[in-house]
Amino acid sequence: MDFTWISDPTALVALATLVVMEVVLGIDNLIFISILTNKLPEAQRSRARRIGIGLALFLRLGLLGTIAIIVTLTEPIFSLFGHGFSWRDLILIGGGLFLVWKATKEIHHNVDPTPADDVFDTAKATMTFGAAITQILMLDLVFSLDSIITAVGMTDEVAIMVIAVIAAVTVMLVAANPLAQFINNNPTVVMLALGFLLMIGMVLIAEGFGAHVPKGYVYAAMAFSALIEGLNMLSRRTKRPISSGAPVDPATPAAAEKK
Repeated sequence: MDFTWISDPTALVALATLVVMEVVLGIDNLIFISILTNKLPEAQRSRARRIGIGLALFLRLGLLGTIAIIVTLTEPIFSLFGHGFSWRDLILIGGGLFLVWKATKEIHHNVDPTPADDVFDTAKATMTFGAAITQILMLDLVFSLDSIITAVGMTDEVAIMVIAVIAAVTVMLVAANPLAQFINNNPTVVMLALGFLLMIGMVLIAEGFGAHVPKGYVYAAMAFSALIEGLNMLSRRTKRPISSGAPVDPATPAAAEKK
């Protein structure tokens, strides 16, 4: 592997840009892994996350070794309604449909009139370790393909792509447990994350049908929604002491009435 590009400022800028882009693209994958693994027994969650993210790393490095094939995946294999569909398009559409189905199913579990405890127990009982890893692997393939095609479009240096992929997956590995714990501890954040997955799924389907959706708009919408939810959480936290029965000052009229 040639490393002469290290002395080239342009290549270093490309590396920094690609690392940032790979980390941002990894957010989608990480949200899905966090929600899915939270359905497992607590003792298995961390291990499932490590395996899922490790599979993402091996898939991306493996795809980098077949760049010549990856490039051909963008060539149309048939046309329908005036649009040429490639293998990449079909994979994106399939992954998008899976994400929409999965997010819709999880939203249904959260809004079902059945008591919350029963829904949670049922979801955990029907989710096995093997099923979780299989679903993670399916989405890893879709996100990895999108990630590598993005990398190929930015640079010709395989070494830069490898470094960017390893850096992004390392960030995912570090953030996986804290993010999953945060989502698990905040029910409203779960619904927000599922909404993100729905949006990401629709974007993948649109991309598969040739309608390019700028990623900046998608992530800006996600960031704005997360900001609003953060403000809501802060508001609930500041009101909690009042509603939870804070000690009453004996000098207040309310205390006098109680006496």
